[in-house]
Amino acid sequence: MAKSKPKQARAWQRMLSGRRLDLLDPTPMDIEIEDIAHGLAFVARWNGQTKGDYAYSVAEHSLLVEALFGRLVPSAEPKWRLAALLHDAPEYVIGDMISPVKNAVGPGYEELDERLTAAIHIRFGLPAKTPTLIKTQIKKADTLSAWLEATEIAGFSVAESDRLFGKADPSVLQGHSISLRPPLQVREAFTARHKALLAEIG
Repeated sequence: MAKSKPKQARAWQRMLSGRRLDLLDPTPMDIEIEDIAHGLAFVARWNGQTKGDYAYSVAEHSLLVEALFGRLVPSAEPKWRLAALLHDAPEYVIGDMISPVKNAVGPGYEELDERLTAAIHIRFGLPAKTPTLIKTQIKKADTLSAWLEATEIAGFSVAESDRLFGKADPSVLQGHSISLRPPLQVREAFTARHKALLAEIG
């Protein structure tokens, strides 16, 4: 009697838009900003271990990173500000992992992240890979955001945050603080910012 072939594991995610996104081979045509905004608005940063009545979402974090990137690089083209807004976009399907977990998982997570990032970028007219300089500048904004989040809502002392993320430049952070809003408000803000940046790009 012939042995039946093992059933292949499902590798796609069904979105509320009706799209089916293949996580192992994502294509730009299956990516919608509404799905990204909705997913990120419900994904909690810091594994949800933050103060306040609402989780601090990846969507809220992304809005802050884009704003900080704009302050760090005021001459940046709108397309790079869009790249900053979308820097964590793959997490709408793969979730947010704190750095210690990413390190434990190994290169598999990073490869999945890179494939999704490329598809998302192409969908919205960005290069599949962000230029190294821009990526470094976005990472700097990301680290500044992490410092602010750590000290304001995640229970870290300033000294501990300085040690983990480096000392923050007060002039860059001036006027910025952590905002906690209901997920649907954050979803709308993220979608609106994405639309505005696309309009600037033309």
